[in-house]
Amino acid sequence: MAEIRGVGIGLGVAQGPVARMAEPLPAPADEPSTLGADAEKARVTEAVGAVARELEQRGEQAGGAARDVLEAQAMMAEDPTLADEVNARIAQGKNGEFAVFDAFASFRDQLTALGGYLGERAADLDDVAQRVIARLRGVPAPGVPEPGHPFVLVAKDLAPADTALLDLDMVLALVTTEGGPTSHTAILAREKAIVAIVGATAATGLADGETVIVDAAGGVVTTEPTADELDRAQKRAAARADAASAPRTPGALADGTAVPLLANLGNADGAEEAVALGAEGVGLFRTEFLFLSANQAPTVAQQREAYTKLLQAFPGKKVVVRALDAGADKPLAFLNDAHEENPALGLRGLRALRASEDILREQLTALAEADAATEADLWVMAPMVATVEETEYFVTLAREYDIKTAGVMVEVPSSALLADRILAHADFASIGTNDLTQYTMAADRLLGSVASFQDPWHPAVLRLVKATGDAGRTNGKPVGICGEAAADPLLAVVLVGLGATSLSMAPTALADVRATLLDHTLDDASRIAEAALAADDAASARVAAQEAAARTKETQQ
Repeated sequence: MAEIRGVGIGLGVAQGPVARMAEPLPAPADEPSTLGADAEKARVTEAVGAVARELEQRGEQAGGAARDVLEAQAMMAEDPTLADEVNARIAQGKNGEFAVFDAFASFRDQLTALGGYLGERAADLDDVAQRVIARLRGVPAPGVPEPGHPFVLVAKDLAPADTALLDLDMVLALVTTEGGPTSHTAILAREKAIVAIVGATAATGLADGETVIVDAAGGVVTTEPTADELDRAQKRAAARADAASAPRTPGALADGTAVPLLANLGNADGAEEAVALGAEGVGLFRTEFLFLSANQAPTVAQQREAYTKLLQAFPGKKVVVRALDAGADKPLAFLNDAHEENPALGLRGLRALRASEDILREQLTALAEADAATEADLWVMAPMVATVEETEYFVTLAREYDIKTAGVMVEVPSSALLADRILAHADFASIGTNDLTQYTMAADRLLGSVASFQDPWHPAVLRLVKATGDAGRTNGKPVGICGEAAADPLLAVVLVGLGATSLSMAPTALADVRATLLDHTLDDASRIAEAALAADDAASARVAAQEAAARTKETQQ
């Protein structure tokens, strides 16, 4: 037996034989064109257009986040700058295949050098290039293997076009050697509840037909498993399936303490599924989807329509909407087009909105109008708040628009350390554990080379969560969690023990968290949290919490 470690996506476990993704098409030879420049340009234009239309068609078929990803990939394929680069090479006498290969590779290298969100998109560009070259050669594009039986898919990385349409009756789990927790592979695996581990570099050694166990909760691929290990993994998978099909009861601890379980949503289209999976409301509605695909800010009417659709899906329930969080990995030219050496520490979140206050005022107008037309309980929060003054500014402005419940995101250490003063003004706080971990550990959450630091289990992060939770109790204000940490069942227990009053996560994680909370009382949660806080690092905090939870179960028995 051996273990291969990576970043687990989701909380499931699966087992089965490996099937490896086919190797990419070989690079085209740098040979002169035999057709002439005009003919080469015409065939490349046709191929690019055909690939873009295919991506859009796959997106329509897949729906949800996959559609957004594939539409973005189609736009990338037809980027005018990229077309100019290809045509420039053809004008130099290059053949179409090589011109596409070389131009796309150059563009990819530029994205990789930029890092962050754009760096993560480099793999998407490789996939587009492969599909265009395959079209030019008249051969099928590399894709998901079809061994004729259920399998664990192992790949360097998986293109959005492939992930979006995976046959989930055949793909038992997904393991990639590259990619991180924010890659499109990870995003779509979460949405589809695929058992997945990304960034497992040692998985290059896995062979077709080899049986493995993929434990996403532990971030481990086990090779050459014993019969006992296979049996335990099967029982875990069955128990998780049972938990997923259990009645959709409100989130609560074993002693009856209510812990509302809410959904993180990127657009209103996911509301129906969230409700079906037991979401008691929305803990984070990201409004960026309305802005990121536009060259200018959407109108008040356009925003009102989207917000109304969301709120109508949750009558009488809490819906927390985050004001536009742009900047850093989500740049918007109409909001902040200035070059920044370190945009994660620049004009982003509320800072960017204050610099373009008309956009914030229009968003608040649209939210207020949608609220007046529906029966949901609307809460609105500001992103990236760092000071008490920023809190006062946002809450005062929200009140102008009759927003009844105005709060702030706690994503930087300063807001956690000042939470007692911030919550004297704000109606609530919501902790974004992804960014809070990034800024606490000084580790870019989109940078693979420092991914080991990006762990919300770190006691430094947990202390800041506790400081915010304590401030919430002191001020009588709710403190929610809306980062990825809330989707980890044991960490969810710890967060409640630190003072979190609600948890928001990807809807597919709700069942696991609901079942785990029911195993512990509030006193148990506090003891488990204290054990994690006493550790020196993330790994030992996780182990300490596991041991404390095990002792709790022994006491109950």
